[in-house]
Amino acid sequence: MSEDQIRRVLGLLSQDDTLRVFSALVLHGTTGECGLAPEAERRALDRLERGGLVTRDSGGWRARRERFRELLHATTPPPAPAPDAESRVLQTFLVEGRLRAIPTRREKRLAVLGYIARVFEPGVRYPEKDVNVALRAFHDDYAALRRYLIDEGLLARENNVYWRSGGPVDV
Repeated sequence: MSEDQIRRVLGLLSQDDTLRVFSALVLHGTTGECGLAPEAERRALDRLERGGLVTRDSGGWRARRERFRELLHATTPPPAPAPDAESRVLQTFLVEGRLRAIPTRREKRLAVLGYIARVFEPGVRYPEKDVNVALRAFHDDYAALRRYLIDEGLLARENNVYWRSGGPVDV
């Protein structure tokens, strides 16, 4: 269902003549109470039928209230996908970009460390001082974070110079 169809229905209901005819059908089951001349009533019914709001059957005209349900379902966004396990871990341990605690379970710690490792650009060499500053932004125990990153192969070091050696890469 397109936005044009939704606009069309809303446009029909914003016009006095079509609104009066549709209201009479809903309230009374007949258009006799709408107060329009027969020719104006017929034109309004034709427009309402093209918009899917009324239909003609053996007993005459009837309002199609289900049209509103159709429009409602057409505009309902699809449900958001459930967050993956890594996103749930990050939501649990990161508050406003800072770690509440370093996870003790390895799989959770790996998810957090992978997120933190993205701070370091692949191919760039960092002095220990810069690594400490970057890690302190996440947690006060930056030495433990640095050690975990090295132990898990996400950072490598030689002569107090560090570089990214693993983990996910944003492309």
